[in-house]
Amino acid sequence: MTTATQTQTKREGDISDSFVSLSGTARPPLPRKFLDLKRTLVRGHEDRLMDSWNRLLFELKRENETITEAGPAIIPSISFKELDTNLTKLRSEIEKRGVAVIRGVLPEDEARSFKDEIEEPAFPSHDPQVYELYWSAPQLRARAHPNLLKVQAALMKLWRTSDSESPISISQPLSYADRLRIRQPGDVNFALGPHIDGGSVERWELNGYGRGGVYDKIFKGSWEEYDPWDASTRVSAVVDNYNGLGACSMFRMFQGWLSMSTTQPFEGTLMVNPAVKLSTAYLLLRPFFRPIKDLHQASTEAYLAAENWEYAGADMTSELHGATPGHGQELNNTLHPHLNLEDTMVHIPNIKPGDYVVWHCDCK
Repeated sequence: MTTATQTQTKREGDISDSFVSLSGTARPPLPRKFLDLKRTLVRGHEDRLMDSWNRLLFELKRENETITEAGPAIIPSISFKELDTNLTKLRSEIEKRGVAVIRGVLPEDEARSFKDEIEEPAFPSHDPQVYELYWSAPQLRARAHPNLLKVQAALMKLWRTSDSESPISISQPLSYADRLRIRQPGDVNFALGPHIDGGSVERWELNGYGRGGVYDKIFKGSWEEYDPWDASTRVSAVVDNYNGLGACSMFRMFQGWLSMSTTQPFEGTLMVNPAVKLSTAYLLLRPFFRPIKDLHQASTEAYLAAENWEYAGADMTSELHGATPGHGQELNNTLHPHLNLEDTMVHIPNIKPGDYVVWHCDCK
């Protein structure tokens, strides 16, 4: 991507323009170049890709059962007062899940006071929930709070650098200005489904995430060797080739949410798929495979069975399931059936003001 593209002025809009499902427009078919790209990615190792797909489906089924049974309890929870000890103890589980809750980062009364100061127009206009505010006084105080900076610096150390010469710091947090969200009880107007920020089609593009080789292991049929926590591969990756309205050109290790209120599962809280490595591998490989029998021809179990799925080969299309240039990556049960999203998208557990929720940049 050229510098001119990176510095291109974005048009005005709100968060609804960042995802096709919220924009009210249909997802257009991808052009032929994406079919050529898909063939390039797997040429010469199609057999290895098929074998890896079968291994992935086996692991996904097993992990989906674990997530479904555990629910929100599967998400690692850390006490700010015992931050270093808890991070050491739960590191492997956090790396596996891609999400964590850090409790008591800010005092409850201080975090709650931030909400009381927010009085601005928001999206949607008839029922404000996403406040288009980025630099309000409460936001600035929260981002600069020494406790929050301490947590961010500690979490960055979960990342590794496979190349010691990589021009990246894994100890110095930088602030990313994002919106405020205050979701109202009973909201059905702004319910964004499973998605990933950080681009969409760029994950497959050679001039996107391919510039850093982020997902090379997956495309070559060795998803088990893929390391979601290797920061070196992310340095040169390009995450916005299409000037997406909601896109960010920088590499964000985590996204985070500092709570200003008390919330519980089924009260409109965030939902995540806590299997970052497996779900990422599946998302990226899904466009190369197709079912032999569709759902109307087979039971759900038979439809999902590995033997019902084959490498698309000569019948491959340009489709990159849920990906649209200039928009965020979206997922759903129709396009990504083996993720079993109805059961594996779990709620964040009970949250109080001052708790901090973080998730890996590839987490759904």
